[in-house]
Amino acid sequence: MTEVTLRAMSPEEFERWQDELAAGYAQEHVAAGNWTPEEALDRAREASAVLLPQGMATPGMLFLLGVLPDGSPVGRLWLGLTHPRGLAGCAFLYDIEVAAEHRGRGLGRALLAAGERAAREQGAQALELNVFGSNETARKLYETSGYRVVTQQMRKDLPA
Repeated sequence: MTEVTLRAMSPEEFERWQDELAAGYAQEHVAAGNWTPEEALDRAREASAVLLPQGMATPGMLFLLGVLPDGSPVGRLWLGLTHPRGLAGCAFLYDIEVAAEHRGRGLGRALLAAGERAAREQGAQALELNVFGSNETARKLYETSGYRVVTQQMRKDLPA
């Protein structure tokens, strides 16, 4: 496995990431049938603002860039050191993404492992995350990395 190390995002990287994060999150919610395309981007930005009331300076949040040994950035991580439901000792992975040009080379697994190390170094004993059901690639990565389902939300569309 290729080694990926982490470094803190710069303010410029954080701002760029926030725009990309909102767009991607909005798209996932539209695809899942949760939000309409018209409302999705605003709702995604609002959700982020609630979680990050002080932006990059919000306490307990780590915004990290995954880099290769040569310093090339390959992906991003957003870790919350306090679980959103207050689970003691459990950090939360809000976002992980490998840059499109680096996908398919095992870097997602390496980035995830680096994030787990970072959470452990901050005192976390567990790491939890949410994943959209349609994201087969991510679900498979998490399952093969030892994550297990602890809650599950299901939906069935009912014909008229």
